[in-house]
Amino acid sequence: MEQPPLAKFYQTKNGLVHCQLCQHFCVIKNHGVGICNARKNINGQLYSLVYGRSVTINIDPIEKKPLFHFLPGSSALSLGTYGCNFKCLNCLNYDISQPNDLEKQSIMLSYVLPEEIMEMAQKNHCASIAYTYNEPTVFAEYALDIMKLAKEQGIKNVWVSNGYWSDICFQKIAPYLDAVNVDLKSFNDDFYVKNCQAQVEPVLDNLKKIKVAKVHLEITTLIIPSLTDDLKMLGALADFIKNELGATTPWHLSKFSPEISWRLKDLPATALKTLNQIYRMAKDKGLSYVYLGNINEEGKENTYCQKCGALVIERNYYQIGRKDKNGVCPKCGEKILGVL
Repeated sequence: MEQPPLAKFYQTKNGLVHCQLCQHFCVIKNHGVGICNARKNINGQLYSLVYGRSVTINIDPIEKKPLFHFLPGSSALSLGTYGCNFKCLNCLNYDISQPNDLEKQSIMLSYVLPEEIMEMAQKNHCASIAYTYNEPTVFAEYALDIMKLAKEQGIKNVWVSNGYWSDICFQKIAPYLDAVNVDLKSFNDDFYVKNCQAQVEPVLDNLKKIKVAKVHLEITTLIIPSLTDDLKMLGALADFIKNELGATTPWHLSKFSPEISWRLKDLPATALKTLNQIYRMAKDKGLSYVYLGNINEEGKENTYCQKCGALVIERNYYQIGRKDKNGVCPKCGEKILGVL
C-alpha cells in the first residue's frame, strides 16, 4: 500500500503521536489511529489516510448545508472523505463517517488534487466550496489546501461541522473560512458523552470563537424524540444562542428520521407538533431567524424581516424566491443578516 501524505497538527514524544487537530487530542501508538480513524502513526510520524480521497463530490444548493443567510440561491461544490471524530448514534452518513476499514476503503478512491477541485468549482460556476458529508476537521490538511486556492480565486469556503476542532486548527482555517454551519446537537453534556463520545463545552467555546472571528455562522439542532426534544434544555440552548452569539444567529431545527440513522432506528420520527412548539419557544425567546428542516410545512423555511415581518426570501425545497432589494427588506428597508 502506498504511503499516505504526512499530516499536520501533531507532536511526537517517545514514539507516541500527540494529535492536536481536534478537542480529543488523541495520543496514538505506533501503527495506531486516532478516534477519527483518519490519521495514523507510522514510526512516530502522523499521516492523513484521507488526503485527496474524496468519497463524493456534488454540486448542491447552498441551502442544503443548510445555510439560509449566505449567498442564497447559489451553488456549492460539496465534498467529503471518510472518517469522523464523533460516533453519533443518529448519524445519517454513517457509511462514510464510520466505515469498517477506513484505510482500505480510502486508498481505493481516486486521488483528487486541490487544483482539480478548483477546476470543478469554476467550471460549474459555484460561488462556494462546501466541506461537508463527514466532519471536515478530519481532512483539514486537504480542506486547507483547497481553501487557499479558493480564496485566491474569489470562491467562498464553507464548513459543515460538529465544531470540535482545536484552537490550533481553527487559527489555520479561520483566515480562509467564510461561513460555517455547526451542528449543536444538545445543550446537555450527558447526551454528547453517550451519543457522540464527545463533550459539549468545547463546541460552545468554538461557537463563541467563530463569532469573534466574524465568520458567518448558522446552527443546526436535530430534534430526536426522548433525547434532544426537552423544552427546558432547548430553552437554555436558545438563551445561549441569543446571549452569546446574537439574536440574529440562524437556528435550524431538523426533524429526525429513524430509518436513515445509524443506530437509533427504534425511535419514532419527530412529530411536527413538537417542532412547532420548539419553533414558537425560540421565537418567544427573541431569536430572529428560526427554521424547521426536513418537513413539508409551508412558510417554515422562509426568511421574514426581523423588524416588520415582511417576507424576504421564499423557499420551496431548494427553489428560492427573492423578495429583498440587495439584502434589505422590501417593505421597511431593514438589513437582513448575512451575505445576500
